[in-house]
Amino acid sequence: MPPELLRMIITAVLVVAFVFLNAMILGYMERKISAHIQRRPGLMEVGPHGVLQLIVDGLKLIGKQLVVPEGSSPFLFRLAPLLSFAPCVLPFVVIPFSRKLQAVSMDVGLIYILAMTSINVVAVLVAGWASNNKYSLFGTFRSVAQAVSYEIPMLLSLLAVIMMTSSFSLEGIIEAQKYYWFILIQPVAFIIYFVSGLAETNRAPFDLPEAESELTAGFHTEYSGMGFSFFFLAEYANMFTVCSIATILFLGGWKGIPLPFYDYSGIIWFLLKVYGLLFVMIWARWTYPRVRFDQLMTFCWKYLIPFSMANLLITAIMVKII
Repeated sequence: MPPELLRMIITAVLVVAFVFLNAMILGYMERKISAHIQRRPGLMEVGPHGVLQLIVDGLKLIGKQLVVPEGSSPFLFRLAPLLSFAPCVLPFVVIPFSRKLQAVSMDVGLIYILAMTSINVVAVLVAGWASNNKYSLFGTFRSVAQAVSYEIPMLLSLLAVIMMTSSFSLEGIIEAQKYYWFILIQPVAFIIYFVSGLAETNRAPFDLPEAESELTAGFHTEYSGMGFSFFFLAEYANMFTVCSIATILFLGGWKGIPLPFYDYSGIIWFLLKVYGLLFVMIWARWTYPRVRFDQLMTFCWKYLIPFSMANLLITAIMVKII
């Protein structure tokens, strides 16, 4: 077997394994953090402090049958979960976890990640339409409108950093933060990006596409078994990707206090920063109430977009002057 082909196979296996491991970690964090916020113990039965509960839940979902609703489009109904999961795995290939730990280095790594994550909107659209369920369709309408709207301030906030570094390379942006992290000079861009990331990943208080009290489960109402699991994995993979971009562009990536094995120890700092941001995302879900859909769209078009455009204009002026 050619060495390059073997390297590609090993990379693919490791990336998929990490996506599943990340889902287990975030699922455990989600349940435990919500439990402590609500002053209850949470998972305690399966394994020490319930650490094995997610494995049991995964095996249960694998054993369930994927029921195709009557009147739906069977091919598209089965395609949607794969279309949601596959693009969410691909960004992990170019994420620089440390100076030496990156599967593929690309000069346009940031554009590649944004392109892959945007495909999830198509998957949600296909899932809701193919289900032949009015609640799923309403959830799809909300998700597409929400994603298209919040991508604008997200991209404008990232463009401010790109304008400062003149690079789409993830490694180049990290190296540009040699003396200080960009969050110190771009706090507005960081806040706008993080809030937009909550909306992009359908997280509370912006979880209107899957509002249980209104739409039972939104666009994946009709899904069960592995079909639902793929949407579940894709959501957590998207959350990790959003926080990874925030870490790379605003928090210095793998940079931190030097440790032994410096070239590889950066992964410790990178994961600490990423999971710190993920903790904030989960904390926000169990702290703030869900907003109405008109409030969601108003907040984007009347506040986030104008602020992000003003921040970009100020950044352009400062870059030109300096």
